[in-house]
Amino acid sequence: MGGVVLNPGAVNNRDLKAKMRGKLRGAANGRRMGIVAGLFGLAVLVQAAVVLAGGSSRATGPAAVSGSAPVAMTGTSGRVYVGHSYKNDVSPELSQIPALPLKPMPEREAAPNPRIGRHRDAADPVVQRTQAPASMPAPTLNFDGIPFPGVGCNCAPPDTNGEVGATQYVQIVNEGFQVFSKSTGASLYGPAGIATLWSGFGGVCQNNGDGDPVVLYDQLANRWIITQFAGVSVPTDECIAVSTTSDATGTWNRYGFHLGSNFFDYPKLAVWPDAYYMSMNVFNSSGTAFLGPQPFAFNRAAMLAGSAATFVTTGITGGSSEETYLPADLDGGTLPPAGAPDSFVEWPNAGAYRIYHFHVDWATPANSTFTLFATPAAAGFTQLCPATRACVPEPNGSSLDAIADRMMFRAAYRNFGDHESLVTNYTVGSGGVAGIRWLELRGVTAGPVIVFQQSTYQPDTTWRWMGSAAMDASGDLALGFSASSATTVPQIRYAGRLAGDPLNQLAQGEATLFAGAGSQTGTSSRWGDYSDMTVDPVDDCTFWYTNEYYPAGSSSFNWRTRIGSFKFPSCGGPPPPPPPPPPPPPNVSQITGTGDSCSQFAGGTAQTLSTLTYTVRNGLIYRVTPSGFAYWVRVTASAGANTFVIPQTITTGNFSTRFGLGSNGSNVRTGSCGAVSGETITAASGNSSFTVRWTAPSAGTYIIRLRLATSAVRNQPVPSPPTVHYDFSTTGVAGSTSGINLSQ
Repeated sequence: MGGVVLNPGAVNNRDLKAKMRGKLRGAANGRRMGIVAGLFGLAVLVQAAVVLAGGSSRATGPAAVSGSAPVAMTGTSGRVYVGHSYKNDVSPELSQIPALPLKPMPEREAAPNPRIGRHRDAADPVVQRTQAPASMPAPTLNFDGIPFPGVGCNCAPPDTNGEVGATQYVQIVNEGFQVFSKSTGASLYGPAGIATLWSGFGGVCQNNGDGDPVVLYDQLANRWIITQFAGVSVPTDECIAVSTTSDATGTWNRYGFHLGSNFFDYPKLAVWPDAYYMSMNVFNSSGTAFLGPQPFAFNRAAMLAGSAATFVTTGITGGSSEETYLPADLDGGTLPPAGAPDSFVEWPNAGAYRIYHFHVDWATPANSTFTLFATPAAAGFTQLCPATRACVPEPNGSSLDAIADRMMFRAAYRNFGDHESLVTNYTVGSGGVAGIRWLELRGVTAGPVIVFQQSTYQPDTTWRWMGSAAMDASGDLALGFSASSATTVPQIRYAGRLAGDPLNQLAQGEATLFAGAGSQTGTSSRWGDYSDMTVDPVDDCTFWYTNEYYPAGSSSFNWRTRIGSFKFPSCGGPPPPPPPPPPPPPNVSQITGTGDSCSQFAGGTAQTLSTLTYTVRNGLIYRVTPSGFAYWVRVTASAGANTFVIPQTITTGNFSTRFGLGSNGSNVRTGSCGAVSGETITAASGNSSFTVRWTAPSAGTYIIRLRLATSAVRNQPVPSPPTVHYDFSTTGVAGSTSGINLSQ
């Protein structure tokens, strides 16, 4: 194994930009560190199976070379690439595999992403400068995870992350993992080297695992996913294992995927119903030039079944001027809308959150697309230490790397039924220290995408960074992070808000999961690359967070990790009683919507204007009356099959939500209000329009009744002014136009 050993004081990130660098590693005497950049281990024959969409590869027998892997293709060409697992099998039960003591191997990482230069620092209008009273729940469990050396890796940083499943918690670091009981915190397996999972698999997955690991729990299938990248000289492969049951100590479906000849760095995976999605930051093979981010989709159905699997990628997105992104990772048991693409959220260079949609078509891969869907504005911010990266102070005088040039793991998605939320975070400069910009996006799959809330959490002069955010089933948000200053050793803390708290505020204050005891020195200032906040899939309320800290003293290559859980008491219980509704404003005629009838409308007396009233809880619309209303359209139809499209539009800027169809009551009547059978009424994506189809027995006048639900405005901010007009336009259709006044 080749390497270069340097004095700690001689190493910094900028010195390493000119060459591919490995993860920092501790020497035996603790006083030196090695940067490993050479070849190591046994060379293996990697049988690549990457073809253009429409190509084929043998599904059985030895892996076949079906074409060359893409090197640096950009997504603008519209070409879709299909890769095949060059090997897959089923592992023995972990309890039957000796836990591998890791031989020293480099955890490789490319040079830091270059500053692209489109970002312009701007005043931050959304800073939370005061800390709310401490109301965060105390940890339910709080115990140590895997310590340095990470089962022999001697890596810095540990890249700590973890996930909670049905009965277990699995933590993973460079380059080991461990299974714990989620009820007691007791160890059930390990710690063991990640390569243990690939024992007997052969090739780079067994012999040349390079780290940057991720563990996920697929709550839809009750399976675990563990992955890390691998390669002989640079990480060119992704090794993915999917458990065969909900028990992480059982057997696993194992896969090796060859991605290409580039340096594929910083893999971040996510669970979605139709695929396991992944983002990569791609460098040239020597690690000296950033080529851009690249999306991947792995065939989830095949991997759950243990069959040979494929992946789809559209190539590098936008080139080296494109910022990096994260795929949306599903939380909770409610699926996204049927057929919804996965959303990738990009770090907001140039003042916007760029939302990409990855739609993968496994039947016809050439139809797969990765397209820019929306660009909602990001509030202004100052980029934290863009020139040096390492600027977070410690009491020992050393500084830590804030890795403030990307979104921080995860982009947690949740479907609440009446709305969908995606929460994530990144680190910014605020008030002369590091603060965490957290945000909640809504409407990411169907649109319109809005920034429902965003805020920079910087309540005092402590530096906060390395965040991870998630949301529970009640819409409460928790944010975990590292905290440090010139007088405070790095700590693990968490803050949060309840769904009904004022928007843009972590109104439940802040708590300490673990205070830490010492400071880090050396390791070229590396501190984590990510931490992880996840939500228990069983109660959908308990948060689990893991991050790193240091023991007493001032040391290098001596990190520790911590795991803790907590839950907001209100999650899962009945909501608090709402305040009494205010009296209606004067001169407003309230119509319940139940007095309408076909005969009234046919006679010209039915009203098309309805007033909805609502109650307010913590600045959000809470209860809406009535729960639905009817909208009538008169049309002239021909005999036989008829189709009419009724668009729904918003005439003011107060809301982006449109009403959806109610559970019953939509129908078609004749001009004399007789029943028409066999009609179908469907809503377009985002309820932008309603399509009505029926077979008319004869030509003449027909009356369409749309029964619409008002629940879509729940949890929206209180409008100002309080009247919001919605129009149901019947352009090109002989009928009427309706408006709804939403008044408090």
